Amino acid sequence: MFRLPRRPVLSALLATLALAALPAAAQSTMKLASATINDVQHEWQKVFAEEMAARAPDAVTVEIYPASQLGAIPRMAEGVLLGTIEAFTTPTSFVTNVDPRFQAFDVPGLFASPEEVASVIHDPDYRQHLEEMFLDKGVRVIGAIYNSPTLLLATKPVETLADMKGMKVRTFASPLQMEPMKAAGAQPTPMALSEVTPALQSGGLDGMLAGMPILTAFKYYDTAKYVTDLNFSHIVSVTLVNEAWFQSQPEEVQAAIIASGRAAEEAVFPWGVANVEKANAIWTENGGEILSLSDDEQAAMAAQFLEVGEAEIADQPAVTAEYERIKAILDGNGS
Repeated sequence: MFRLPRRPVLSALLATLALAALPAAAQSTMKLASATINDVQHEWQKVFAEEMAARAPDAVTVEIYPASQLGAIPRMAEGVLLGTIEAFTTPTSFVTNVDPRFQAFDVPGLFASPEEVASVIHDPDYRQHLEEMFLDKGVRVIGAIYNSPTLLLATKPVETLADMKGMKVRTFASPLQMEPMKAAGAQPTPMALSEVTPALQSGGLDGMLAGMPILTAFKYYDTAKYVTDLNFSHIVSVTLVNEAWFQSQPEEVQAAIIASGRAAEEAVFPWGVANVEKANAIWTENGGEILSLSDDEQAAMAAQFLEVGEAEIADQPAVTAEYERIKAILDGNGS
Protein backbone atom coordinates (compact mmCIF):
# COMPACT_ATOMS: atom_id res chain seq x y z
CA MET A 1 0.00 0.00 0.00
CA PHE A 2 1.26 3.46 -0.87
CA ARG A 3 1.88 5.68 2.19
CA LEU A 4 2.64 9.41 2.30
CA PRO A 5 5.86 10.19 4.12
CA ARG A 6 5.20 11.13 7.71
CA ARG A 7 7.10 14.44 7.68
CA PRO A 8 5.04 16.17 4.93
CA VAL A 9 1.81 15.00 6.56
CA LEU A 10 2.94 16.33 9.92
CA SER A 11 4.10 19.62 8.39
CA ALA A 12 0.79 20.10 6.58
CA LEU A 13 -1.15 19.34 9.77
CA LEU A 14 0.91 21.79 11.80
CA ALA A 15 0.48 24.50 9.15
CA THR A 16 -3.28 23.99 9.13
CA LEU A 17 -3.45 24.22 12.91
CA ALA A 18 -1.30 27.35 12.90
CA LEU A 19 -3.57 29.10 10.38
CA ALA A 20 -6.62 28.16 12.39
CA ALA A 21 -5.06 29.65 15.48
CA LEU A 22 -4.41 33.03 13.84
CA PRO A 23 -6.80 35.83 14.90
CA ALA A 24 -9.26 37.18 12.35
CA ALA A 25 -7.98 40.09 10.28
CA ALA A 26 -8.38 43.34 12.19
CA GLN A 27 -10.91 45.85 10.95
CA SER A 28 -9.61 48.93 9.21
CA THR A 29 -10.49 52.18 11.00
CA MET A 30 -11.84 55.14 9.05
CA LYS A 31 -11.94 58.39 11.00
CA LEU A 32 -14.38 60.96 9.57
CA ALA A 33 -13.62 64.51 10.75
CA SER A 34 -15.43 67.84 10.37
CA ALA A 35 -15.63 71.23 12.05
CA THR A 36 -19.41 71.20 12.34
CA ILE A 37 -22.12 69.24 14.15
CA ASN A 38 -25.83 68.56 13.67
CA ASP A 39 -25.75 69.86 10.10
CA VAL A 40 -25.78 68.26 6.65
CA GLN A 41 -22.06 67.43 6.83
CA HIS A 42 -22.61 65.53 10.07
CA GLU A 43 -25.72 63.90 8.62
CA TRP A 44 -23.79 62.73 5.55
CA GLN A 45 -21.20 61.13 7.82
CA LYS A 46 -23.86 59.29 9.81
CA VAL A 47 -25.62 58.00 6.68
CA PHE A 48 -22.27 57.03 5.15
CA ALA A 49 -21.46 54.99 8.26
CA GLU A 50 -24.80 53.20 7.99
CA GLU A 51 -24.25 52.49 4.30
CA MET A 52 -20.77 51.10 4.99
CA ALA A 53 -22.10 48.85 7.74
CA ALA A 54 -24.60 47.41 5.25
CA ARG A 55 -22.21 47.13 2.27
CA ALA A 56 -19.00 46.06 4.01
CA PRO A 57 -19.93 44.63 7.41
CA ASP A 58 -16.96 43.93 9.67
CA ALA A 59 -14.50 45.37 7.10
CA VAL A 60 -14.22 48.98 8.25
CA THR A 61 -14.92 50.65 11.57
CA VAL A 62 -16.22 54.16 10.79
CA GLU A 63 -15.59 56.67 13.59
CA ILE A 64 -17.18 60.14 13.38
CA TYR A 65 -15.48 63.18 14.93
CA PRO A 66 -17.60 66.35 14.45
CA ALA A 67 -17.16 69.82 15.98
CA SER A 68 -13.38 70.05 15.40
CA GLN A 69 -12.64 67.16 17.77
CA LEU A 70 -9.58 66.31 15.68
CA GLY A 71 -8.33 69.88 15.47
CA ALA A 72 -9.00 73.16 13.70
CA ILE A 73 -9.86 73.10 10.01
CA PRO A 74 -6.27 73.61 8.76
CA ARG A 75 -5.08 70.72 10.93
CA MET A 76 -7.83 68.42 9.68
CA ALA A 77 -7.06 69.32 6.07
CA GLU A 78 -3.40 68.60 6.76
CA GLY A 79 -4.35 65.35 8.47
CA VAL A 80 -6.21 63.95 5.47
CA LEU A 81 -3.30 64.88 3.20
CA LEU A 82 -0.81 63.15 5.50
CA GLY A 83 -3.08 60.19 6.21
CA THR A 84 -3.32 60.72 9.97
CA ILE A 85 -7.04 61.30 9.38
CA GLU A 86 -8.64 59.02 6.82
CA ALA A 87 -11.41 61.42 5.73
CA PHE A 88 -12.43 65.06 6.21
CA THR A 89 -15.75 66.74 5.36
CA THR A 90 -15.60 70.47 4.67
CA PRO A 91 -16.85 73.31 2.46
CA THR A 92 -14.73 73.55 -0.69
CA SER A 93 -13.55 77.02 0.38
CA PHE A 94 -11.40 75.54 3.14
CA VAL A 95 -9.35 73.33 0.84
CA THR A 96 -8.47 75.75 -1.95
CA ASN A 97 -4.89 75.58 -0.67
CA VAL A 98 -4.96 71.84 -1.43
CA ASP A 99 -5.99 72.55 -5.02
CA PRO A 100 -7.12 75.92 -6.42
CA ARG A 101 -9.75 74.21 -8.58
CA PHE A 102 -11.95 73.96 -5.49
CA GLN A 103 -12.49 77.72 -6.01
CA ALA A 104 -14.71 77.00 -9.00
CA PHE A 105 -17.61 76.15 -6.68
CA ASP A 106 -17.33 79.45 -4.81
CA VAL A 107 -17.62 82.01 -7.61
CA PRO A 108 -20.41 84.38 -6.49
CA GLY A 109 -23.62 83.95 -8.45
CA LEU A 110 -22.71 80.54 -9.89
CA PHE A 111 -25.57 78.70 -8.19
CA ALA A 112 -29.00 80.27 -7.75
CA SER A 113 -30.64 77.46 -5.76
CA PRO A 114 -30.04 74.12 -4.03
CA GLU A 115 -31.49 72.38 -7.06
CA GLU A 116 -28.84 73.93 -9.29
CA VAL A 117 -26.12 72.65 -6.98
CA ALA A 118 -27.67 69.17 -7.08
CA SER A 119 -27.89 69.21 -10.87
CA VAL A 120 -24.09 69.56 -11.00
CA ILE A 121 -22.78 67.45 -8.12
CA HIS A 122 -25.20 64.60 -8.88
CA ASP A 123 -24.63 64.66 -12.64
CA PRO A 124 -23.14 61.16 -13.25
CA ASP A 125 -20.33 62.27 -15.57
CA TYR A 126 -19.40 65.27 -13.49
CA ARG A 127 -19.55 63.26 -10.26
CA GLN A 128 -17.05 60.76 -11.68
CA HIS A 129 -14.81 63.63 -12.77
CA LEU A 130 -15.06 65.28 -9.35
CA GLU A 131 -14.19 62.07 -7.52
CA GLU A 132 -10.89 61.68 -9.35
CA MET A 133 -9.98 65.32 -9.97
CA PHE A 134 -7.64 65.67 -6.99
CA LEU A 135 -5.90 62.30 -7.02
CA ASP A 136 -2.64 64.02 -7.93
CA LYS A 137 -2.89 65.77 -4.55
CA GLY A 138 -3.34 62.47 -2.74
CA VAL A 139 -7.07 62.79 -1.99
CA ARG A 140 -10.25 61.39 -3.51
CA VAL A 141 -13.73 62.94 -3.25
CA ILE A 142 -16.16 60.37 -1.81
CA GLY A 143 -18.95 62.80 -0.94
CA ALA A 144 -20.33 65.90 -2.68
CA ILE A 145 -22.89 67.63 -0.49
CA TYR A 146 -25.22 70.60 -0.85
CA ASN A 147 -24.65 72.61 2.31
CA SER A 148 -26.55 75.93 2.53
CA PRO A 149 -26.79 79.52 1.28
CA THR A 150 -24.14 81.93 2.53
CA LEU A 151 -25.41 84.41 5.13
CA LEU A 152 -23.83 87.30 7.00
CA LEU A 153 -24.04 87.10 10.80
CA ALA A 154 -23.46 90.49 12.42
CA THR A 155 -23.45 92.12 15.83
CA LYS A 156 -25.43 95.03 14.33
CA PRO A 157 -28.24 95.20 11.76
CA VAL A 158 -26.93 95.12 8.16
CA GLU A 159 -29.66 96.22 5.75
CA THR A 160 -27.58 98.12 3.17
CA LEU A 161 -24.20 97.61 1.53
CA ALA A 162 -23.02 100.77 3.29
CA ASP A 163 -23.66 99.05 6.64
CA MET A 164 -20.90 96.56 5.81
CA LYS A 165 -18.16 99.15 5.45
CA GLY A 166 -15.40 98.72 8.01
CA MET A 167 -16.84 95.51 9.48
CA LYS A 168 -14.36 92.80 10.45
CA VAL A 169 -15.97 89.70 8.92
CA ARG A 170 -14.78 86.13 9.39
CA THR A 171 -14.66 84.47 5.99
CA PHE A 172 -13.66 81.10 4.67
CA ALA A 173 -10.00 80.95 3.67
CA SER A 174 -10.87 81.56 0.03
CA PRO A 175 -10.24 84.63 -2.13
CA LEU A 176 -13.74 84.18 -3.50
CA GLN A 177 -15.15 85.08 -0.09
CA MET A 178 -12.43 87.50 0.90
CA GLU A 179 -12.37 89.64 -2.26
CA PRO A 180 -16.16 90.24 -2.38
CA MET A 181 -16.04 91.36 1.26
CA LYS A 182 -13.24 93.80 0.39
CA ALA A 183 -15.34 95.10 -2.51
CA ALA A 184 -18.19 95.76 -0.07
CA GLY A 185 -15.82 97.72 2.20
CA ALA A 186 -15.53 95.04 4.89
CA GLN A 187 -12.32 93.56 6.31
CA PRO A 188 -12.23 89.81 5.62
CA THR A 189 -10.66 87.77 8.41
CA PRO A 190 -10.14 84.03 7.84
CA MET A 191 -10.43 82.23 11.16
CA ALA A 192 -11.08 78.75 12.51
CA LEU A 193 -14.74 78.21 13.42
CA SER A 194 -13.75 77.30 16.98
CA GLU A 195 -12.27 80.79 17.46
CA VAL A 196 -15.21 82.82 16.17
CA THR A 197 -17.42 83.11 19.27
CA PRO A 198 -14.69 84.55 21.54
CA ALA A 199 -13.72 86.99 18.77
CA LEU A 200 -17.33 88.17 18.39
CA GLN A 201 -17.68 88.55 22.16
CA SER A 202 -14.46 90.53 22.48
CA GLY A 203 -15.11 92.79 19.51
CA GLY A 204 -12.30 91.24 17.48
CA LEU A 205 -14.96 90.39 14.88
CA ASP A 206 -18.13 92.20 13.82
CA GLY A 207 -19.57 89.32 11.85
CA MET A 208 -19.00 86.14 9.88
CA LEU A 209 -20.06 84.44 6.66
CA ALA A 210 -21.67 81.05 7.26
CA GLY A 211 -24.71 78.92 6.61
CA MET A 212 -27.69 79.14 8.95
CA PRO A 213 -27.46 75.49 10.13
CA ILE A 214 -24.00 76.26 11.53
CA LEU A 215 -25.24 79.41 13.23
CA THR A 216 -28.04 77.58 15.01
CA ALA A 217 -26.03 74.43 15.79
CA PHE A 218 -23.46 76.53 17.66
CA LYS A 219 -26.11 78.88 19.12
CA TYR A 220 -24.64 82.06 17.68
CA TYR A 221 -27.93 83.81 18.50
CA ASP A 222 -26.54 84.10 22.04
CA THR A 223 -23.66 86.22 20.70
CA ALA A 224 -24.96 88.12 17.66
CA LYS A 225 -28.61 88.08 16.67
CA TYR A 226 -28.62 89.73 13.22
CA VAL A 227 -28.39 87.73 10.01
CA THR A 228 -28.53 89.24 6.52
CA ASP A 229 -29.35 86.92 3.65
CA LEU A 230 -26.85 88.16 1.07
CA ASN A 231 -27.90 85.38 -1.34
CA PHE A 232 -24.70 85.52 -3.36
CA SER A 233 -23.48 81.92 -3.11
CA HIS A 234 -24.40 78.41 -2.05
CA ILE A 235 -21.90 76.40 -0.03
CA VAL A 236 -20.81 73.04 -1.43
CA SER A 237 -19.13 70.58 0.91
CA VAL A 238 -16.97 67.60 0.00
CA THR A 239 -15.64 64.62 1.87
CA LEU A 240 -12.02 63.91 1.01
CA VAL A 241 -10.41 60.55 1.72
CA ASN A 242 -6.67 59.95 1.82
CA GLU A 243 -5.92 58.13 -1.44
CA ALA A 244 -3.08 56.02 -0.06
CA TRP A 245 -5.38 54.70 2.69
CA PHE A 246 -8.15 54.14 0.11
CA GLN A 247 -5.80 52.14 -2.13
CA SER A 248 -4.69 50.04 0.85
CA GLN A 249 -8.22 48.64 1.16
CA PRO A 250 -9.42 45.51 -0.69
CA GLU A 251 -11.22 46.17 -3.95
CA GLU A 252 -14.61 45.25 -2.47
CA VAL A 253 -14.09 47.76 0.34
CA GLN A 254 -13.07 50.48 -2.13
CA ALA A 255 -16.26 49.80 -4.08
CA ALA A 256 -18.31 49.97 -0.86
CA ILE A 257 -16.75 53.33 0.08
CA ILE A 258 -17.56 54.84 -3.32
CA ALA A 259 -21.10 53.46 -3.37
CA SER A 260 -21.75 54.49 0.24
CA GLY A 261 -20.55 58.04 -0.38
CA ARG A 262 -22.77 58.50 -3.41
CA ALA A 263 -25.78 56.93 -1.69
CA ALA A 264 -25.29 59.18 1.34
CA GLU A 265 -25.04 62.40 -0.68
CA GLU A 266 -28.24 61.60 -2.59
CA ALA A 267 -30.04 60.71 0.64
CA VAL A 268 -29.05 63.84 2.56
CA PHE A 269 -29.82 66.38 -0.18
CA PRO A 270 -33.52 66.77 0.78
CA TRP A 271 -32.53 66.58 4.45
CA GLY A 272 -30.11 69.46 3.94
CA VAL A 273 -32.64 71.65 2.14
CA ALA A 274 -35.22 71.04 4.86
CA ASN A 275 -32.60 71.65 7.54
CA VAL A 276 -31.94 75.16 6.22
CA GLU A 277 -35.62 76.00 6.66
CA LYS A 278 -35.61 74.41 10.10
CA ALA A 279 -32.53 76.41 11.07
CA ASN A 280 -34.14 79.67 9.92
CA ALA A 281 -37.10 78.94 12.20
CA ILE A 282 -34.82 78.07 15.15
CA TRP A 283 -32.95 81.33 14.64
CA THR A 284 -36.04 83.51 14.92
CA GLU A 285 -37.50 81.41 17.75
CA ASN A 286 -34.39 82.26 19.77
CA GLY A 287 -34.63 86.00 19.24
CA GLY A 288 -32.54 86.24 16.09
CA GLU A 289 -33.50 88.42 13.15
CA ILE A 290 -33.18 87.65 9.43
CA LEU A 291 -32.73 90.73 7.28
CA SER A 292 -32.28 91.29 3.55
CA LEU A 293 -31.08 93.96 1.16
CA SER A 294 -33.44 95.93 -1.05
CA ASP A 295 -33.93 94.57 -4.58
CA ASP A 296 -31.78 97.34 -6.05
CA GLU A 297 -28.96 96.79 -3.58
CA GLN A 298 -29.17 93.03 -4.01
CA ALA A 299 -28.83 93.39 -7.79
CA ALA A 300 -25.93 95.83 -7.44
CA MET A 301 -24.13 93.54 -4.99
CA ALA A 302 -24.67 90.46 -7.17
CA ALA A 303 -23.21 92.20 -10.23
CA GLN A 304 -20.25 93.53 -8.26
CA PHE A 305 -19.49 90.21 -6.57
CA LEU A 306 -19.73 88.27 -9.86
CA GLU A 307 -17.31 90.69 -11.51
CA VAL A 308 -14.90 90.36 -8.60
CA GLY A 309 -15.16 86.58 -8.61
CA GLU A 310 -14.57 86.12 -12.31
CA ALA A 311 -11.65 88.55 -12.19
CA GLU A 312 -10.14 86.58 -9.31
CA ILE A 313 -9.96 83.35 -11.33
CA ALA A 314 -9.25 84.93 -14.74
CA ASP A 315 -5.50 84.26 -14.53
CA GLN A 316 -5.98 80.68 -13.30
CA PRO A 317 -6.70 78.54 -16.38
CA ALA A 318 -7.43 75.33 -14.46
CA VAL A 319 -9.93 77.07 -12.16
CA THR A 320 -11.55 78.92 -15.06
CA ALA A 321 -11.90 75.67 -17.02
CA GLU A 322 -13.61 74.00 -14.04
CA TYR A 323 -15.90 77.01 -13.57
CA GLU A 324 -16.88 76.90 -17.26
CA ARG A 325 -17.50 73.17 -17.04
CA ILE A 326 -19.93 73.70 -14.16
CA LYS A 327 -21.65 76.57 -15.98
CA ALA A 328 -22.10 74.36 -19.07
CA ILE A 329 -23.96 71.79 -16.98
CA LEU A 330 -26.16 74.53 -15.54
CA ASP A 331 -26.81 75.86 -19.03
CA GLY A 332 -27.86 72.38 -20.16
CA ASN A 333 -24.92 71.85 -22.46
CA GLY A 334 -23.55 68.78 -20.66
CA SER A 335 -20.35 68.27 -18.75
